[in-house]
Amino acid sequence: MLEDKPSFKEFAIEEFLVRSEPYYRAVGDELELFEAAYEQHIPVLLKGPTGCGKTRFVEYMAWKLGRPITTVACHEDLTASDLVGRYLLDANGTRWIDGPMTRAVKAGAILYLDEVVEARKDTTVLIHPLTDHRRILPVEKTGNIIEADDRFLLCISYNPHYQSALKDLKHSTRQRFISIEFDYPPVDVETEIVAKESGCSDEEAYALARLGDKIRNLREHGLAEGASTRLLIYAGRLMRQGIAARRACQVAIVWTLSDEAELQRSIEEVVHSIFE
Repeated sequence: MLEDKPSFKEFAIEEFLVRSEPYYRAVGDELELFEAAYEQHIPVLLKGPTGCGKTRFVEYMAWKLGRPITTVACHEDLTASDLVGRYLLDANGTRWIDGPMTRAVKAGAILYLDEVVEARKDTTVLIHPLTDHRRILPVEKTGNIIEADDRFLLCISYNPHYQSALKDLKHSTRQRFISIEFDYPPVDVETEIVAKESGCSDEEAYALARLGDKIRNLREHGLAEGASTRLLIYAGRLMRQGIAARRACQVAIVWTLSDEAELQRSIEEVVHSIFE
């Protein structure tokens, strides 16, 4: 049976509202693409490396569109019940508790499944009926079919650098989305972001942005992942608190990126070449 679409307040997810504007610096046309997808009920897939701004982008768009956001950090133990809901036993007997996906569908929220490739394949197929013209969520345990609120949007993300044969999106899932690719911003834009988010000086932010750019080139020499914008901001915040630049970069970047002594030395050399 079909459930009537509930009002926003009825499902009390106000805590997911982004009440103040998050800082986000657009690099391309990602804002326009997301807004167009939202208006046309087209699910969105965000691809990009760790710490490049995917989650912040979704939070910003939720604020811009005035919609609540429900974020699920996917992992290999995530079950269908974790997303849809389950029956619980309490003093009054058995009662049904909606999961985050069900609440988002009913309330017209933006449902953000972060690192979706980490979830089990039998879990990700749950999203299929929500990603085509049906826009429904079948709840097998209750026998209900929930129609998505007209304002509902599904957004998923993953890091393509971590793809493998065992962890990849099936084509039957991938081709239900438009894809927006993210990458680390150019040095001038990253300088602006680091300065804004960390509170360090413009000179320090520029040096950190240059550092991030140089370290990312080490991926060709065995580094699994380059320095994220997030790590550069962490280093900037430590520097703002009076920690020496080299030491801030060591604990926020060098030791975080690798445990291998040789790679750490290579990254340290890049740090010393910029913070002489």
